[in-house]
Amino acid sequence: MQVFRDPLASTDLPRSAVATIGNFDGVHLGHQAILAAVVARARERGEAAVAITFDPHPLKVLHPELAPKMIQTLAQREEMIEQIGIDVLLVIPFTRDFSLTEPEAFVRDFLLRRLAVREILLGAHFAFGRGKKGNLELLKSLGPSAGFSAEGIPEVFHDGSPISSTRIRDAIQAGRIGEANAMLGRAHAMDGVIARGDRMGRKIGYPTINLRPENELSPADGVYFSRVFFKSFGREFDCVTNIGRRPTVYENYETTIESFVLDFSSDVYGERIRLFFHDRVRDEMTFPSMMALTEQIGRDIEATRAYFARP
Repeated sequence: MQVFRDPLASTDLPRSAVATIGNFDGVHLGHQAILAAVVARARERGEAAVAITFDPHPLKVLHPELAPKMIQTLAQREEMIEQIGIDVLLVIPFTRDFSLTEPEAFVRDFLLRRLAVREILLGAHFAFGRGKKGNLELLKSLGPSAGFSAEGIPEVFHDGSPISSTRIRDAIQAGRIGEANAMLGRAHAMDGVIARGDRMGRKIGYPTINLRPENELSPADGVYFSRVFFKSFGREFDCVTNIGRRPTVYENYETTIESFVLDFSSDVYGERIRLFFHDRVRDEMTFPSMMALTEQIGRDIEATRAYFARP
């Protein structure tokens, strides 16, 4: 997949494309349906499948106080979009000046003159351009005279409501990882580097790896069934992950993301990893003693073994 990080200034963009536009945070099942439709239509026509997105999220520029924490890093988004089969990803730097672009001008000057777009497939509620006046209805009205067609892709539903990045964020922040994963179509993942901690886990017999996350959004405090991918080993390992402030050990400690990796003992400090959250085990708790804490950790580990041993 080709990635253009400043397509507004690029002179070698593909021409004659089937395209879509969106923020695509999470690349959830709804996004996947749109992107897959773009790929299928592009293959039918023998044209490039193009996805257009923005970085940073528009609200971070226009209303930082309202900006959501992103589910994925930009690199994670790009990876997922590429897996679906998109040929070209255009990442438009979102600025205040760009936010003033009238949607008709964006269609005329970028989609038509620069990309020579033939078809645009769009999510039903996505809007772009100044005042969010650019939408599916506008594209359909401009299409016949400009030589392109526009089509909306039906929403994907979960539990009777449309899947959205907002619903997924709410589920993750509430610790409802199973619900979030059902809408993502995969396990929620966080990337980052293993940092040195205070080695408290080692002192009580359960050495952990501490994730310094690159993702903005993390699950609610609690204990999770998880898996960690080490590039150096080329595989995933089962683990149990605690997110929280370790109230049994400290008062007012910073939030940490630490995982006990089952059947693993290598020194991996400084390595980049991907941590997958599969389901929630329990809330973070304050225990009456360190012995009670270690006993509960032992039960969490056995529950993790049983969870991943299921067919």
